[in-house]
Amino acid sequence: MRRVIVANLTSLDGFIAGPKGELGWFVQPGFLTKTEYGEYARESYDTIGGILLGRKTYEDWVGYWPDATDNDPVITERVNNLPKYVFSNTLDKVGWGKWNNAYLMKGDAGEQLKRLKEQPGKDLAIFGSGTLVSSLTRLGLIDEYQITIQPVILGAGLSQFKGLDKWLRLKLVKSRQLREGAVVLYYQPVA
Repeated sequence: MRRVIVANLTSLDGFIAGPKGELGWFVQPGFLTKTEYGEYARESYDTIGGILLGRKTYEDWVGYWPDATDNDPVITERVNNLPKYVFSNTLDKVGWGKWNNAYLMKGDAGEQLKRLKEQPGKDLAIFGSGTLVSSLTRLGLIDEYQITIQPVILGAGLSQFKGLDKWLRLKLVKSRQLREGAVVLYYQPVA
């Protein structure tokens, strides 16, 4: 069975974006090409067989990645060639440039994801998509959280764990310190 991995960057105070969705605190020129985080990202993309996106993240990504020329070519190739599963009940269709490998997942996200997990293949990863992460966390469908804590405090912003109605205990299975001062923490839910 495929696993579902959340692979997100957060500020030290736990936000995945600023209050208005700002990402400039980590997305900067050379962010993926000249850093150890870029090395980690390239390694991570080799282990996944599909990308899960919420509507907002999909809209941001589809406006950038299909025509990206200013980013790491390995990551650009992986993002564009991997299937993207877009969870939305408001979109009528999704596309992905010339690749045509984005699939709209309407209806119950939990049931849709259970079907995807049962298919053969590599793990599935969620990037950004805080609302989707929150929803799937509530349903107990996340197998691992790979959280990269960036050395910045935002003071306010968007959470990927909004609206959880109970605690979720996690166990640290691995950690990795990056040269730039970020730390990648690998957590799995405790049964």
